[in-house]
Amino acid sequence: MTYTLYAAPGACSRVPMMALEEAGAEFRIELVRFMKGAHRSPDYLALNPAGKVPLLVTPDGPLSENVAIALYLAGRYPGLLPAMDDAYAAAQVTANLAFCSSTLHPIVTRIRMPMFMADGDEAVASVREKAMVAMAPFAKLVDEKIGEGPWWYGADWSIQDAYVYWVWFRITGAGFDGTPYPNWAAHAARMEARDSVARALERDAALQAQLEEEGLAPPMR
Repeated sequence: MTYTLYAAPGACSRVPMMALEEAGAEFRIELVRFMKGAHRSPDYLALNPAGKVPLLVTPDGPLSENVAIALYLAGRYPGLLPAMDDAYAAAQVTANLAFCSSTLHPIVTRIRMPMFMADGDEAVASVREKAMVAMAPFAKLVDEKIGEGPWWYGADWSIQDAYVYWVWFRITGAGFDGTPYPNWAAHAARMEARDSVARALERDAALQAQLEEEGLAPPMR
């Protein structure tokens, strides 16, 4: 079974990339060149009308949105998420993924790309500053949840770990002070030491290098 993951370097497409590597799934990557408007091409919009990444083309059809992709992959590869034997267990797992996608991710966007939310230097700086403040209590929550871990769900790695790691990478790379959150920092270090994550990061770095060679890449932080 082969998958195609449409991705961009540094983007949240890293989350399913890490999951696919962890599962040992066979997949190929299609680089989405945002600076050329590839995400707005008719062919891409036919697969993903939202024009975003990630997009995972599966044998069952295309899937967008990280929560949906995570649940699908966990159904195909048991162990990528905790067992969801009843409705409440499934709801809890989904809620944790949605916390990343619906609560943390929008703040990440405002920290990383405030220029998309406002016009003018002063307004852009204000958006970023407010997002930094907004992230702090949620960072504390994540830090407390992880605790000594080693993972979000204790002893077992899951796609949830991939998502919270991506959030850490994006916010600390944009200047968010991670020092008050030692558990999250230790979690990130454990992630980077994991073979599947290292392979995903190598793939992501190759995408960045390709864009740089083509003159289509903003600096990676």
